[in-house]
Amino acid sequence: MEFLHDHDITSLTTFGIPARARLFAEYDSVKELTRISRTPEFIENEVLHLGGGSNLLFIHDFDGLVLHSRILGRTLYKKDEKTVYAIAGAGENWADFVKWTVEQGLSGLENLAGIPGCVGASPVQNVGAYGVEAGDFIHAVEVFDVVARETLSLKGSECGFGYRDSKFKHEWKGKYIVIRVSFRLTHSSVASTLTYRPLDSLPDRFGHAPSPAEVMAEVLAIRAAKLPEPAEIGSAGSFFKNPVVSREYFDKVLKKIDPEMPQYSVPGEPDKVKVPAARLIDKAGMKGFRSGEAQVYPGQCLVIVNTGGATAADVLDVVKHVRRAVKRNFGLVLHPEVNFIDTRMEVTVLGSGTSKGVPEVDCDCEVCTSDDPRDKRRRASVLVRTHGLTLLIDPSPDFRAQALDADLSFIDAVLITHSHYDHVGGIDDLRPFCCQDHLPLYVSPDVADDLRRRVDYCFREHLYPGVPTFSLNTISDETFHIKGLPIVPIRVMHGRLPIFGFRIGEFAYVTDAKTIPAEEMWKLEDLKALIVNALRDKPHFAHFSVSEALALIEEVKPERAWLTHFNHEFGRHAERDLTLPANVHPAYDGLKIYL
Repeated sequence: MEFLHDHDITSLTTFGIPARARLFAEYDSVKELTRISRTPEFIENEVLHLGGGSNLLFIHDFDGLVLHSRILGRTLYKKDEKTVYAIAGAGENWADFVKWTVEQGLSGLENLAGIPGCVGASPVQNVGAYGVEAGDFIHAVEVFDVVARETLSLKGSECGFGYRDSKFKHEWKGKYIVIRVSFRLTHSSVASTLTYRPLDSLPDRFGHAPSPAEVMAEVLAIRAAKLPEPAEIGSAGSFFKNPVVSREYFDKVLKKIDPEMPQYSVPGEPDKVKVPAARLIDKAGMKGFRSGEAQVYPGQCLVIVNTGGATAADVLDVVKHVRRAVKRNFGLVLHPEVNFIDTRMEVTVLGSGTSKGVPEVDCDCEVCTSDDPRDKRRRASVLVRTHGLTLLIDPSPDFRAQALDADLSFIDAVLITHSHYDHVGGIDDLRPFCCQDHLPLYVSPDVADDLRRRVDYCFREHLYPGVPTFSLNTISDETFHIKGLPIVPIRVMHGRLPIFGFRIGEFAYVTDAKTIPAEEMWKLEDLKALIVNALRDKPHFAHFSVSEALALIEEVKPERAWLTHFNHEFGRHAERDLTLPANVHPAYDGLKIYL
């Protein structure tokens, strides 16, 4: 077992975007993986499992441990005359495995031919193409439990397969490592699925029901005509998911914009249809759009390619322009199918003021009349970008202006500390971030009740067109996950009212606290950055004073800390900053913190 340091992993990805891993190791057996899991390198670092390196975009170098699976092997287990289980190691090449199953006379996976990557990614991503998803045929997934350090078998029905989704991307992320996958296939001379264009015309073209081999050959020919060969032109495959919309929106909006817009049924959801993202991108005028050396591939708009020397920043700029163009033309938000890999974090302070803001109305004190922009404070709120996600903590009454200042286009989820108006008053301004999807809100049960009562028009059975729509996710003191990212709620007391702060990685945000229960203090240990409220010097019954906030900082010892949620009694920013410890500063609107 050998750990490589500062290892170049660019060649292990299909995109070819330069990337390095601070630590890197390969394993070819469960025994070797078990040994690795006991090392400090594994225990003390964020871990990423890299298979074929497709479907990934490294935003920055990976500040952790990258593991590369080399567990190989293919075998067949015949259940009866028709049913056969095809089992493959996680490190097996997916395209080669599909070709092998077809050569064995098996039907099921032929529509998925030619997809880059490894077998181990198939249950994680629930890879799919031409009307078939891997989850349709996965019988079981053998995994390594990184906590118990043992292997177990999970039924395919337990994996929560959805459109390019599974539990492995959410609550199982970081818990299980895929070792082997078993597929339930059929001995048949006839292909299993021909419902998706352009395969639905094959029986007429061939004059007979096509075999799995014929369908595989057709799929490979289609892919070769439309998609770049990764060895020649770097890409991560299909970059965006096909949007799922209501039939009503399709009929009343999309068909009027594009009368020839295709639609595909969504299994189990008769009131919804899937529309092709590639057509949306094309019709929005983004075919061939380029930024630096990244480009929307002219042959297939669903793909972004590295034309040579592209950086992650080039790709992200293309993504931003494509998403905005599609939203502007069709009112739809495109969600990436590609996983953004980014261990760094950017925290933007959208607002650092208390409930009245600064300046206060009709006040001529030196703070309220200051010409220093850092003394202009909107109501408290922050934006956290990490691991490809954009998370908002508290939609303040000033959110619309804050979003415009931050050039904010997309939000993955909203965390709410409590339901006081200065922390939720901008909830109606979340309309642009809902579009065809319900925007997830993560709230305590009492906040959920308050919101249903105060903005009831967002939660009615029959919604007025254009209102913001949300999915309410109630949380407790326990860690929860947003697309695999762990979020730690911190129970604090706002006077007598229990509310939440939040810890995300090595960053914590605590606002409106007066005390923090002793049993919650461990959640503030080993922080690189802490933002905490400090209303003013004079004590307050429901908020930390400056001295109380500094005492908390001294106790938990974060590397850096910022004070927030001030009123005008806090004083002028420039003068106050000089009085604070070297690692503590007043926050200000627009402040960006990088971890």
